[in-house]
Amino acid sequence: MALPVTPSFRLDGRRALVTGASRGIGLACAAALGEAGADVVMAARGAEALQAAVEEMAHAGHHAAGLALDVTNTDAVRAAVAEQGPFDILVNSAGMARHSPALETTPEDFEDVFAVNLRAAYFLAVEVARGMKEKGGGSIIQISSQMGHVGGLERAVYAATKHGVEGMTKSMAMEWGGDNIRVNTICPTFIRTPLTEATFNDPEKVDWIMSKIKLGRVGEVEDVMGAVVYLASDASLLVTGSSLLIDGGWTAG
Repeated sequence: MALPVTPSFRLDGRRALVTGASRGIGLACAAALGEAGADVVMAARGAEALQAAVEEMAHAGHHAAGLALDVTNTDAVRAAVAEQGPFDILVNSAGMARHSPALETTPEDFEDVFAVNLRAAYFLAVEVARGMKEKGGGSIIQISSQMGHVGGLERAVYAATKHGVEGMTKSMAMEWGGDNIRVNTICPTFIRTPLTEATFNDPEKVDWIMSKIKLGRVGEVEDVMGAVVYLASDASLLVTGSSLLIDGGWTAG
């Protein structure tokens, strides 16, 4: 009797779009996909940082190209995806955080965070899914957060956007499953990136974070890389509408 063979984690011959790719989790995701053999289009707003990231990818031997893109501009997203696509993989790591007590939230902060974290995530997935449908399938991965499953101090707006991402992901997975398009989220805990620098500079918040993470340490971008490759690859062909929590046990209870 022949033994079953593990599905491949390799991504050779596949094209990936990664947003928020010039730094932090987005850059780590791009590197992970490139290492697995994917041809990666790296999108971000800042052209200088993006170019530096693309050069680092090339230096590492990965296939990558840069795309200056504001994900909140729906027309620009539609045009870019039409020109650069179709894609086999989407990793949306573009995100924004403006934390404050709920009583101090301004309408401007609310609207800006929702524009990036939820509205842009929604329409980016829609545009990429159009090409995936014609191509016969693909994998859409939203970088969500543990705050899509719990609440957090001074994070009412941020948590609202991430709960929204979780809901839309489940619904999109239901709608597009028949087209062989898988839609999932990755939900990290606090990861050391430029986005979380202010939080880690506050001893009171660090104490709160460490009291919640059962493994006793905060996350590094490397903790997310294997999950991205898994969800992008054939190893996860029966996984859709799911959340992969990389939270050190925060949401376990």
